[in-house]
Amino acid sequence: MQAIRLQQTIEKDSEIHLSDLPVFQGQEVEVIVLISPLSEPKKTFTARQLLNSGLIGVWEDRTDIKDSLTYARQLREQSQAKRYDLFG
Repeated sequence: MQAIRLQQTIEKDSEIHLSDLPVFQGQEVEVIVLISPLSEPKKTFTARQLLNSGLIGVWEDRTDIKDSLTYARQLREQSQAKRYDLFG
């Protein structure tokens, strides 16, 4: 069976239009519709929302973190090392 791949953006709810296919009257075809998930818009914060989010100063009361920049760098390095262990 020959496969033809067409990708379309839906213009009207519940409708797909196929035309100009290399098929003839009486010929049997099978149609499979694969629906891609709707992409969610990325959530972004304004400066005010970020300040009010509780994220700023989240490590402030941690006694085990002496230098937040160094700690953040170590977390990134550990995360990257784990990815390399999985895929390397």
